[in-house]
Amino acid sequence: MTDTTNAPAAPSNPPPSQATDKSVWSRFLTATELDTRLIGMVVALILIWGGFHMYGVLVNGQGFFLTPRNLWNLSVQTSSIGIMATGMVLVIITRHIDLSVGSILGFTAILMGMMQVRILPEYLGLGHPLIWVITVIFGIICGMLIGAFQGSLIAYGGIPAFIVTLGGLLVWRGCAFLVARGETISPVDSTFTLLGGGPYGAVGSTGSWIVGAIICAGVIFMIVNGRRQRTKFQFKQRPAWADSFLAILGCATAIGAVLLVNSYPWPTGIVRQYIAANDLTVEPDSLFISHGFAIPVLILMVVAVVMNFVMNRTRFGRYVFAIGGNPEAAALAGIDTKWMTVKIFAIMGGLAGLSAVVASARLNSATNALGTLDELYVIAAAVIGGTSLAGGVGTIFGAILGALVMQSLQSGMVLIGFDAGMQQVVVGSVLVLAVFLDILYRRKSK
Repeated sequence: MTDTTNAPAAPSNPPPSQATDKSVWSRFLTATELDTRLIGMVVALILIWGGFHMYGVLVNGQGFFLTPRNLWNLSVQTSSIGIMATGMVLVIITRHIDLSVGSILGFTAILMGMMQVRILPEYLGLGHPLIWVITVIFGIICGMLIGAFQGSLIAYGGIPAFIVTLGGLLVWRGCAFLVARGETISPVDSTFTLLGGGPYGAVGSTGSWIVGAIICAGVIFMIVNGRRQRTKFQFKQRPAWADSFLAILGCATAIGAVLLVNSYPWPTGIVRQYIAANDLTVEPDSLFISHGFAIPVLILMVVAVVMNFVMNRTRFGRYVFAIGGNPEAAALAGIDTKWMTVKIFAIMGGLAGLSAVVASARLNSATNALGTLDELYVIAAAVIGGTSLAGGVGTIFGAILGALVMQSLQSGMVLIGFDAGMQQVVVGSVLVLAVFLDILYRRKSK
């Protein structure tokens, strides 16, 4: 019999330094309750921004990505995709897909263009202040009706969502062409164009500080109210330092965003027009007028807050996750899964109509090609943001971060001179990689 009492034992624990580092990080994540996926998204975004900026420095001697102008434009470009991505989260969580959102955007944009350019001026008069209000409401309602119609075919007709929305991709794009006869409808109402951004479509320096103060107050209120609710229902409290860290992080992010958008001034030509319109005697170069937050970005913020509240604080949101986790069990529990499907696709259609408002206002026109391939970017944004194609998992803010990542990649590749073909290769590769990482994450979590 072999004596093994004196044999050296294999180390069962990692070195103390590694164990300490891992435990500190784990304790930090546990205390703050931060989502590791969102942290990974933020790190990826920082790497993308830094990579494109350093590429510009090395090749051109000057970086063009991390500038107030580019980041401001990037936020505006992300708004339309981000708005639709919040709705796509609901669709994918419930194990469906919507390939028609880009075509719905294009069709509702054409309908809104016809409404404000050719129909309403005949009855209300050109430039009437209600034209843009009626147009926006009309576009959102049209999108909701289209989404509800497709949801009815899926829920009550038993047709797979892939087939219904693939048909919708073709049908609504064709309807847009038939309604406008292939023409570009422009210019749209002058007030309506402000919803697309631009120097006049922003809230300025003072308005941005007000928005920043509201965000900071909202962050603090959520943390204080969260502690109160945990005490009321006898849930475990986060450590005080963790809540303080989250409050400081949220307020610092808001203040940093305000400083960024306020550091981007109006172009000299717009400043000259402003001086002439207001009979000022100052030189254009001496007048610094900040853009501030663009209106499309504010719309995206409001949509994100509302959708996040719906998903995490309402019965509707709980039903969405229940259906995505197990549709059969949800139906047996008394959830009307068919009616829920109709409502989810109606919300998706309404958000596509709202995105059509932003996109057409930004172009100051409505074209048949508006929204082409947007469905792919919206799905990619949701998936990259952590929404699982297997259903049951997804976050609103993750989808918005995913939209920002997608738009950052596209904008960065344009700045460094990549052609359209290479852009599609990169976007497609990133989408496949995101799904692969989601599969690995789900395996590890099990």
